[in-house]
Amino acid sequence: MTTSRVAVFHGPDRPFTYEQVPLPVPGPGEILVRNEYTTLCRSDLNTYAGKRIEKTPTILGHEVVGRIERLGPGPALRDLRGAELRVGDLVTWAIYASDPESPLARAGIPQKAAGLFKYGHERIGPGSQLHGGLAEHCLLRAHTPVVRVEAAIPLPVLALVNCAVATVAGSLRLAGGVAGRNVLIAGAGMLGVLACAMSRVAGAKRVMAVDPDAGRLETARTFGVDHAILSPGNVDGLRKLVGEQLGEESVTVALDYSGVPAAMEQLLSTLGIGGTLVLVGATYPQRPLQIDAERMVRNLHTLRGLHNYNAEDFLAAVDFMERHHAAFPFESLVHDRFTLDDVDEAFAYGLTSGAHRVGIRCECRRAA
Repeated sequence: MTTSRVAVFHGPDRPFTYEQVPLPVPGPGEILVRNEYTTLCRSDLNTYAGKRIEKTPTILGHEVVGRIERLGPGPALRDLRGAELRVGDLVTWAIYASDPESPLARAGIPQKAAGLFKYGHERIGPGSQLHGGLAEHCLLRAHTPVVRVEAAIPLPVLALVNCAVATVAGSLRLAGGVAGRNVLIAGAGMLGVLACAMSRVAGAKRVMAVDPDAGRLETARTFGVDHAILSPGNVDGLRKLVGEQLGEESVTVALDYSGVPAAMEQLLSTLGIGGTLVLVGATYPQRPLQIDAERMVRNLHTLRGLHNYNAEDFLAAVDFMERHHAAFPFESLVHDRFTLDDVDEAFAYGLTSGAHRVGIRCECRRAA
């Protein structure tokens, strides 16, 4: 094979086009991967629908897993765990590549560091023709965090690691850990459901999920939730429902994956003294939050935001899924019926079905 088939995104309300891209020869530190599976992240769907603006033309898809097809010249490349990488290895990689010596990278924020390159988000151009999951191949740049996966994890589940699972791992890190704490999670979509499972495994005292969709809450019950709360849509109502579950105790960790301003305000109102709220879902333009600063100050609240994740979070995500992929029904969350030939149909299904994730096998019926 000398070319790779690519599904090109040109902007909202425009169909994907397909192109044949010459396979590049990887340079020093680079890795050519044959993509095997991609799941459509909510940010992909928002971009497709016009709620987010990305540089176009581009190759969407950053929740992706594949096998090494060719390694660049030079010293042996190793993954984040120190394992030597070889042709044929099944790997997952971070959403970013950046300068590991830059100040932000050294401060533990490589996803915002100098020289940032984001897979599934860049404009197609010279040197960036294979950068997303909706293609047969991806060229991994030097300084991309990569992990060789040894466990027999189903591809639809493994593809979730390098965005959804790693992002949740980052939010738990920013919360200061959840062991022995009461956790309230807003949004029972993919990230929220993962957060339920990961909080349960991490030893949370109680795991509560709040969402306006009863069906999603029912799903969350199978992922470690102690209390599923149908959103009352207002601050006083949520405080009352949470209080009924906790009694004299309080919420000490709140995690927002909904991206809905009212939900974030409601979460903040439930925090007890010393509680922490981590915001994750607000990744597109929306109204400013209304915050009671005096209440935050007097109750020693912490408010943090997370966008993407760092290498520590990525490793934690891989470790979690290797250890616990069979403990929860993760595979049931991925609608696994599409290939690269069906990209437009896959996005339409993702926007209308309410599926937690839509999966795409990175294979196609190549023209003779």
